[in-house]
Amino acid sequence: MNEQMIVSLLAGLTVITLVMGLSLAFRKTVGSHAEQRLDDLTSRPKKDADMRTGILLRPPAIDLETPLFWTKLIPNLENLSRLYEQADVNLPFDQFMGLVVLLSLAGTAIGFLFKLPLYVLPVCAAVLGVTPFLWLVHRKQRRIKLFLEAMPEAVELIGRGLRAGHSLASALHLVSEEMTGPVADEFGRVFDEQNLGIPLEVTLRGLADRVPSVDVRFFVIAVVIQRATGGDLAEVLDKIGKLIRQRFELFGHVRSLTAEGRLSGIVLLALPPGLLAFLSVSNYDYVSVLYTTPLGTKMLAITAALQLLGALMIKKIVAIKV
Repeated sequence: MNEQMIVSLLAGLTVITLVMGLSLAFRKTVGSHAEQRLDDLTSRPKKDADMRTGILLRPPAIDLETPLFWTKLIPNLENLSRLYEQADVNLPFDQFMGLVVLLSLAGTAIGFLFKLPLYVLPVCAAVLGVTPFLWLVHRKQRRIKLFLEAMPEAVELIGRGLRAGHSLASALHLVSEEMTGPVADEFGRVFDEQNLGIPLEVTLRGLADRVPSVDVRFFVIAVVIQRATGGDLAEVLDKIGKLIRQRFELFGHVRSLTAEGRLSGIVLLALPPGLLAFLSVSNYDYVSVLYTTPLGTKMLAITAALQLLGALMIKKIVAIKV
């Protein structure tokens, strides 16, 4: 191994370490969430002032009845509309698709810049063009994660409200008033919908569609069955809250056991593209054969396919369902 390769490897490791350090530095801790919640409790409430932008009064992001030019190009419009709603994006859909087009053009320009073959340019455009949709999926997963983290407390709060003499609708409204984040928005939406005359069972099933999780289905099924057959709903909700907490404890234990494998996967997957990017900037002549020759482009394509295959295998190994 020559000196240039050693320097390149050290530079790649430095870049990866810097990125990981920045991600840890900007990651919110439990203390920051607690401080934010204290600020929300001590500050002036803004829900009345922001009622105009409530989720019920907000126009749909994608109009399914009168499709526009963008929507005619999308094969499965209903799934995209549901994803847009689950991600809770305030960006108009026209602007979102404009961003997709701009990123696709940027991918094509990058291909021209590196003098890639013409048949590779659509791949570059597709890679950057699909990034906003991946961002939607990431935002949806993050929002669902925040909802599920607060759900045990919300379920127990509903149970305490029922014991205090509140109706189920009033207990749902209590969650939207006392809590913050996606859980307050979703339960507030359920309360508003049933106030507008929609049956509570229908609004709860809508909640289960917007938050696809087993824990939410447990809650919805328990409420629907109790309203049909009767029983002590508060006790059932307490057991559901306890069950959700135990699932979170088990999930945290599994994540701690698979942390080494996940970190190894991140390093192994980030090292080849990071090293390639570094060499392309520092010593372009050394790696130019990968971009300018047919054999080089085939090697890049095979490498990218093997990287994806490796990522899927590592994810399959470390992803343990709880």
